Amino acid sequence: MDFTPHRVVSLQPSATSILARIGLLDRVVACTKYCLDVCPEISSQPHMIVADSWSAQSSQILAARPDLVLASVPYQLDAVAEILKAGIPFLALAPRTLNDVYGDIAKIAALMGTSDRGAALIVGMRKEIEAVRRRVAQAPSPVRVFCEEWGKPLIASQPWVAELIAASGGEPLGTPGAQITPADVATLDPDILIAAWCGAGDRVPLEKIIRERGWAETIAAKNARVYCIRDELLNTPGPALVEGLRALACAIHPEIFGESHPGLRRISR
Repeated sequence: MDFTPHRVVSLQPSATSILARIGLLDRVVACTKYCLDVCPEISSQPHMIVADSWSAQSSQILAARPDLVLASVPYQLDAVAEILKAGIPFLALAPRTLNDVYGDIAKIAALMGTSDRGAALIVGMRKEIEAVRRRVAQAPSPVRVFCEEWGKPLIASQPWVAELIAASGGEPLGTPGAQITPADVATLDPDILIAAWCGAGDRVPLEKIIRERGWAETIAAKNARVYCIRDELLNTPGPALVEGLRALACAIHPEIFGESHPGLRRISR
């Protein structure tokens, strides 16, 4: 008898993307509207749209008749309580590092009865990251990079992004995942500024934030090395991070990787 889940509600794009990459997207019966940004192919199959981990509603979850709910940070305590009240198996994820991301892939794959596919996906991601790391190994001293995941308040990107920056030949500035002031960033005077705001896609107003934050005299602004990277490439802790790595590599070392990537936009020069 097959006891693996066949009706999954995914409250986070990272979980949906993992299911897609291990070939089980057809088991997703409900997901958030943000999941479609990472896995547009889900549009071609029947599914419900539900609230995310931050605002989950038990009535929506129950209506989908799931046998597994997948969620990830950020959580709202009341929302978690609503999920638990539904009485459905619930896997709560809280990744911070790349190793955490690999662990989440392994957990989801094991729950779905496809541990081998999860292991293969992890191996593939690691190979991609190491390939980039090898290409920048002979580059000059690391390029100093500040990457933000939110603008108001200003918050530095998560630890896994810092790891990807380092793999791309950059030196990440600021404390990953922590709030920082625009003045402190200006004092750090980064060589490159990158904005990847949660939920903003590629719509970060680069010229406006440079002007309003007083960053015009930073090395990054003077050299027009200010970039927006689509948020799902850096803020979705799953397979999409490999594409985020490629975008970072183009921003940090265009002389090695080229300047063009579909998820990367540079400020007007």
